[in-house]
Amino acid sequence: MAGPPEIEPRAVATAAQELLGIPMTEDECAQAARAYRLVAKLVAQTRERALPNGFGPAVRFDPRLAGVPLRRPAGGLAPSDADPGPLPADDEAIAFAPLVQLSGWLGRGLLSSERLTALYLERLTRHGPGLECVISLCEERALAQARRADQEQRAGRRRGPLHGIPWGAKDLFDSAGIATTWGTEPFRSRVPKEDAEVVRRLDDAGAVLVAKLSMGELANGDLWFGGRTRNPWKPSHGSGGSSAGSAAAVAAGLVGFALGSETLGSIASPCSTCGVTGLRPSFGRVPRSGSMALCWSFDKLGPIARGVEDTALVLAALHGAHPGDPDSLDWPFAFRAHAGARGRRIGFVPSQFEEPTTSPAERAALDALRTLGAELVEVELPEAPLLTILLQIWVEAAAAFQELLLQGRLGELARQDDDAWPNEFRTAHLISAVDYVQMQRVRRQIMERAAECFADLDAIAAPGMGHSFSFVTNATGHPALTLRTGFREDGTPVALTLHGQLYDEGTLCEIGLALERELGVWQRRPELA
Repeated sequence: MAGPPEIEPRAVATAAQELLGIPMTEDECAQAARAYRLVAKLVAQTRERALPNGFGPAVRFDPRLAGVPLRRPAGGLAPSDADPGPLPADDEAIAFAPLVQLSGWLGRGLLSSERLTALYLERLTRHGPGLECVISLCEERALAQARRADQEQRAGRRRGPLHGIPWGAKDLFDSAGIATTWGTEPFRSRVPKEDAEVVRRLDDAGAVLVAKLSMGELANGDLWFGGRTRNPWKPSHGSGGSSAGSAAAVAAGLVGFALGSETLGSIASPCSTCGVTGLRPSFGRVPRSGSMALCWSFDKLGPIARGVEDTALVLAALHGAHPGDPDSLDWPFAFRAHAGARGRRIGFVPSQFEEPTTSPAERAALDALRTLGAELVEVELPEAPLLTILLQIWVEAAAAFQELLLQGRLGELARQDDDAWPNEFRTAHLISAVDYVQMQRVRRQIMERAAECFADLDAIAAPGMGHSFSFVTNATGHPALTLRTGFREDGTPVALTLHGQLYDEGTLCEIGLALERELGVWQRRPELA
């Protein structure tokens, strides 16, 4: 192999002074040019190594701050366990039922998993193409799982509330023998040999995988190699992303629930747009083994469903450490369906709920929290250095997919504008390692200020995606719950996002469930062509 190329002092001067703003004399540039041979050698050696997408760096992110105590939830899982009522004669009413009701019908023998699975497969086939939300149907696997679930049910072995429930996976979760494309042309033929850990855990819970759902390519937006995923409430518009197909399929009654992922809004955004409920867990709560890595220090996996309690039941099956994800951890999860919101301290920023920036439905959600007995506290949120957060993601994402750049394959991606991955991956290579470390130091400042903000609060409420606070809590690793609170005049949904204490998703779900019941808007369905 040829040695590192000679670097001209003028090239160093251009890079240092014009690109990075670092003043250097002629002699200093000549010194740096000679020293750069070592850097070039290191770069060449590193690029020769096989580094699979899911193999993260040795430096790990931990959202826990020294000296800041964490709440330790107690009490375990206490679902509502309400009578689901009689099974509707109308298949569409069954399809749009929340997970808790489907589970009740299955558990009482009023509905079989095979019938429910066939119903969802038919709806995925009928409505999936129009919404551009399905990448792969898992018909053979799904029907086999459904029949097994029914056999176990008849034998008196019920695995839990997810037993027999059909679900859909964002197409970044590996599924053995079924294409997992990451939403982009370069990986369209990628077929993994093993299931992701979350897929295995849902298998163990008795759930039935019916489809791999569309995602914005490499977890960005709602555009993928097959088109743009549509909003069921307004199909002329996109669904938001990047968990695009997961949110659209749940909103359209095509699956009982789905899984998504979030790095910087990829659960909250499509859930806000499509009017469904998304729970973004704390960083490390759910293991990412066998899932596409975009940004190792930001990525989080979570459920998307039609109701708040549904998301709690799914998280109960998913959480816990796994050796394949060194950032994952064991921490108790507790949820009491009847706990309510009374006495909870919920922060909010008044200016975020003023006209004309927010709708009456968003402001009504605050009034509903007061009615439920919550104490609303005006807060000042920590500064959100959005560029610092965004550039960290660019750097890690560029590392995760450097092979596409080096192989000259970035041109195969569907989006090629300034804000798309190809340009951002290339630009990330111009950010110095020193500046990346400095960004991590700024991130720690954000974490400390967020901890101060949350110190005596149970949650912080914000409209829709949560404005810039969604950037902050993604950087700090805090959980968030997005739920429908009403509708705009054009019939599209409006949402509220509750941001919570680290590893205290149960409190978020308890408050969210009380709010969902008080508002009474979650049952409305989109009219599908």
